[in-house]
Amino acid sequence: MRILVLWAGASNPNLGVRALARGSHDLLRQVWPDAEFHYADFGQRPRQLPWGRVRSLVRERATGALGMQKWLGSFDLVWDTRSGDSFSDIYGLGRLTVMSSIHEFAAQAGAKVVMAPQTIGPFRTRRGRALARRTLSRSSLVFARDPISADAARALGRPVDATVSDLVFGIDAPAESTPRDVIINVSGLLWNENRHVDFEAYRRTIRAVIAGLLDAGRTVTLLPHVLDSGNPDNDVPTSREIAREFGAGVDIHVPLDLDDARSVISGATVLIGARMHACLNALSTGVPAVAMAYSRKFDPLMRAIDWPHVVTLDGADEAARAILEIVSDPALAERARRSRALATELVDSSVTLLRSLD
Repeated sequence: MRILVLWAGASNPNLGVRALARGSHDLLRQVWPDAEFHYADFGQRPRQLPWGRVRSLVRERATGALGMQKWLGSFDLVWDTRSGDSFSDIYGLGRLTVMSSIHEFAAQAGAKVVMAPQTIGPFRTRRGRALARRTLSRSSLVFARDPISADAARALGRPVDATVSDLVFGIDAPAESTPRDVIINVSGLLWNENRHVDFEAYRRTIRAVIAGLLDAGRTVTLLPHVLDSGNPDNDVPTSREIAREFGAGVDIHVPLDLDDARSVISGATVLIGARMHACLNALSTGVPAVAMAYSRKFDPLMRAIDWPHVVTLDGADEAARAILEIVSDPALAERARRSRALATELVDSSVTLLRSLD
């Protein structure tokens, strides 16, 4: 059994993308324990896939110079993760078109192509909706990770085969770690000027939360979830800047890799984060997480596993007060354990459908 996992990999600086790769591997191993896995991601591009531009992919489809179709056809299963939330046109039509083209060419090559559990939509453009319809119609199975995504697929004419949860809940438990109190993941994306939120309001919220925690006698550790790289969208410089600002009152732990991050998170009392997979890495280890939502992907997924602690980043003062109130709730830990059990059960339910592909 040869499996190609698209848009996730173990070398991506975004630990959320690494979590998708690990969760995919651990889940699919339950069905095909002897499978051979291959990965394709923006930082791990196979030579057969010239995806720099859509034009390059189309040219290769016509000429076969690099052997793309033969290579795609050598896989029994192509597992399309879309990096968890990129099956949408909110990140631009270029990204959606490249990803959808490879999905299409894999289907044309004879591979069974499955849309892994992920966010579906939103699609705000006519071309985006057309690409989405084509992709869904060409998929052997489609999994959504939340009910809103399932509704989006239904509206596009191809209902999902199952609504489960995020692949992170398929990852094996991490090694035990030194106990910590509050871990905060500060998003470098949101800390700087961006198209999602008012970055200055986000900065005020983070500073107010840290100050409030310290005033309450809590200890704080900053944990980047997108590691340092040449890409400005990473959390390490921002975390170091905040650690310098608050001095000895705030610790920082830069993870070595996904295993290290999950191990450290598992020892926390609570995690506060704007990177969704930082929150999901916490909940998947039974640690409460307060999600600072900047898009619609957060709330439906969390509520589907009975986890209501999602704070929208509308106003700095209101968001900070809401976060500080949530982290003081003594019932958080027990509710997090229940949510983990529910999410794990949902992800495991996909195994029966995957076995139907044999």
